[in-house]
Amino acid sequence: MRLRRKAWPAIAALAAPLAACAPVGPDYLRPDAIVSAQYKEIKGWKLASPHDDLAKGEWWRLFADPTLDKLEAQVAVSNQTIKADEANFRTALALIAEARAGLMPTINFDPSFTRVKSGTQLSDQLDAEVSGSWTLDVWGKTRRSIEQESAAAEASAADLANATLAEQSALALAYVQLRQSDSLADLLADTVKQYKRSVDIAQNQYNAGAAAKSDVITAQALELAAEAQQVNVGVARAQSEHAIAVLTGRAPAELTIPHGKLALDVPRVPIRVPSELLERRPDVAAAERTMQAQNAAIGVAFAGYYPSLTLNGAFGYSGDPFIKQIAGANPVWSYGLSIAQTLFNGGLTDAQVEAARQTYEASVATYRQTVLTAFQQVEDQLAAIPLESRQLSIQSEAVKAAEQAVEIALNEYRAGTQNFTTVVTAEATAQSDEESALSTRAARLTATVNLIVALGGGWSAGELPATPTP
Repeated sequence: MRLRRKAWPAIAALAAPLAACAPVGPDYLRPDAIVSAQYKEIKGWKLASPHDDLAKGEWWRLFADPTLDKLEAQVAVSNQTIKADEANFRTALALIAEARAGLMPTINFDPSFTRVKSGTQLSDQLDAEVSGSWTLDVWGKTRRSIEQESAAAEASAADLANATLAEQSALALAYVQLRQSDSLADLLADTVKQYKRSVDIAQNQYNAGAAAKSDVITAQALELAAEAQQVNVGVARAQSEHAIAVLTGRAPAELTIPHGKLALDVPRVPIRVPSELLERRPDVAAAERTMQAQNAAIGVAFAGYYPSLTLNGAFGYSGDPFIKQIAGANPVWSYGLSIAQTLFNGGLTDAQVEAARQTYEASVATYRQTVLTAFQQVEDQLAAIPLESRQLSIQSEAVKAAEQAVEIALNEYRAGTQNFTTVVTAEATAQSDEESALSTRAARLTATVNLIVALGGGWSAGELPATPTP
């Protein structure tokens, strides 16, 4: 008993410094990414000040559309894709707790009671023992595992943010398509009215003997074609509405969005310096945290070169449970230290370390490619928005000219100085110019949404939840 009292403190004193040794394997340092000093297509854009941040990542409020605001607010709450990513993040947190459990001892209590009859005699046997074992994290394998799972959890949180941003973006783009369909339907309704007027004019000219019957038939054909196109627009609108319903976690039958118009203007998007994009994009953050997790995995594999040390101990009672002063009779105890060292495993540890290193190198390349893709996406939209604005300005002038051409052609046709082919050509040109201008307006809004998303949608790496550390 005196030996036991002396041995336990000695073992504990030995275990404490051993468990505090620095973990084996490389410590993580974020590799450099390919980052330019400024955006190539930044001309004409104003860099944002700190107060330009979008509150809580609600980037869609820049468009000042109450219907869009209401729909976007439902994505994070009801979207099922996001629900799945939330569950993945909670799983990652559980894996951290699982890894941290490796730092603690395991204690078991396994009592048993046995009654034996031999002839006329009964005997009772009670075995009540508390046993425990503690594998010392001398080389930091468990601590590296915790580091790996913590980084993986942060990557999962970034994946969740990225999935949320992607679903919000998909809804915004579907909403732009829906409003484009609404505006196109209005445009076609006006076009049908215009063609009806042409039919009336052609019919009057025919009745007066100043035009051929073919002019009336041609005008009617144009009217019917516009009406058919108007019906087809309803299909596109319905599909956009169905997509929005699913993105908000509802069945298509449960959502009806009132008719509206496509926005005429686009909001000013705050642009930051390129280096901040690394902290603003959730996909970049996820790639960076994955890289950290793979770096920690090298340490986990490297610990396989070293022996494992385990403390074992037990204390209990074995004997008749009904005797008096049970606590002091028949005590059973044991303690010890075991060491396990792999002497030969056919190069398995070497292969595991090399595999971990190469997996890390692959994650570095993935991280750098993710950064490059992020910059490409930003530059694409920075180029698209001003060019589409210029295009829209020119198209607006073309629409005005085409409308004037239609009026002139109709007046000349009434006067008998122009044939109906000129009227048809002018009306077709006007309709085409109006549809092109509408398409460019929608494309400019789409590019604006894509730019906001490419810039991270107001998200920042500081929003990642804190995870436990070793």
